[in-house]
Amino acid sequence: MQVSDNSVNKAASIKNLTGFDVNQPPDAKLIDSCVHCGFCLSTCPSYRVIGKEMDSPRGRIYLMDAINEGEIALNTATVQHFDSCLGCLACVSTCPSGVQYDKLISATRHQVERNYSRSLPDKLIRGLIFSLFPNPDLLRLFLFPLLIYQILGLPKLVRSTGLLKKVSPRLAAMESILPQITVKSFQDNLLDVIPAQGKRRYRVGVILGCVQRLFFSPVNEATVRVLTANGCEVVIPKSQGCCAALPEHQGQTQQARALARQMIDSFAHTNVDFVIINAAGCGHTLKEYGHILADDPDYQEKAQAFVAKVKDAQEFLATVGITAKLSPLTDEPLNLVYQDACHLLHGQKISVQPRQLLRQIPNIKLREPIDGALCCGSAGVYNLLQPEVAEELGEQKVNNLLNTGAELIASANPGCTLQITKHLQLQSKKIPVMHPMELLDYSIRGVKFNGELG
Repeated sequence: MQVSDNSVNKAASIKNLTGFDVNQPPDAKLIDSCVHCGFCLSTCPSYRVIGKEMDSPRGRIYLMDAINEGEIALNTATVQHFDSCLGCLACVSTCPSGVQYDKLISATRHQVERNYSRSLPDKLIRGLIFSLFPNPDLLRLFLFPLLIYQILGLPKLVRSTGLLKKVSPRLAAMESILPQITVKSFQDNLLDVIPAQGKRRYRVGVILGCVQRLFFSPVNEATVRVLTANGCEVVIPKSQGCCAALPEHQGQTQQARALARQMIDSFAHTNVDFVIINAAGCGHTLKEYGHILADDPDYQEKAQAFVAKVKDAQEFLATVGITAKLSPLTDEPLNLVYQDACHLLHGQKISVQPRQLLRQIPNIKLREPIDGALCCGSAGVYNLLQPEVAEELGEQKVNNLLNTGAELIASANPGCTLQITKHLQLQSKKIPVMHPMELLDYSIRGVKFNGELG
């Protein structure tokens, strides 16, 4: 039998394509579970904005399959479609076939980081992000120059000229969500062990987060007060670091695994009943440690035992019940809208519990936004890496929140809070964005809402 030159050339071409390696590529069985019905399209934020099939979950699954089969390469043309995914997991919630897209995109991103060479500017910005954000001690060193930057009023000048956006849209995006630096950003005010008020019901560990502990330390303090007020002894190991959410979501395999091991070790001898986290993205990753460390013989069982104890703060309180007395934040009904963070709603399936807690606060009137399940565009560091798509999503989200007529927005994720606050400011709207734990804390302490809390 003769083989044509064209067939030989095609076979050689396919063989030489750069593709996935043999280390946990996207599972072909999971790929085959997609029947390409298109239900995911209407709920996918990147598809809504970009409008291209390959920037939808269904389209990306086509690409994964083709790369698996050696039909196309893992190159700039294909990677851009994987990069455009926010990882919000809305498609997982809506898929009638139960396609585990979360596992597929996670496996793909780890493959991309191992087998695709990014451009120098891309490497530099990603290197900056993954060196700074998962390292709160290093990030804190940058706070002082940022504080001076804000004191001198430079943010207004930089944003008005638009020069930084022309030089680097990604750096401009990073600068645009910079929160207010305060004295608390430089402090660690929480003790290693904080006793419960009254009879102790539980001994719980609290994870401080990276961005949360530096820019949203009042949220951590409020969380601890709420827990202790409801009979919890709180343990805060100082050896804890980053939860690994950012590197894990972006395919930084070794960094994610190292941080996961460090977190497990920091709680190893604390004898806590539960490990509490108040940031949605962190909580989702903490509950994935069993998957992240599945191939580590020394940490397989440790990871599973750790995951069994992890609870979102709202999930925990809704389960064990609030025993402290809750006072109204206002004398009149207060219109509040709760913003569903994607990694709570779609990743952890936590949606009812936060609403149950907030409704227990007297005089709270909970409003529901249209398209509440649509991502705000933050998605970890997505708004820094894909600023154009994130801008449109942020504007849509804020419009939907404002249309509820709410006087206060509750958000349980620091990234969402930064993104929403930015777009409120762009529309000159002075509506506070606060964590549900802060609202519960004010209610327990009898603090009145005056329109400026937070």
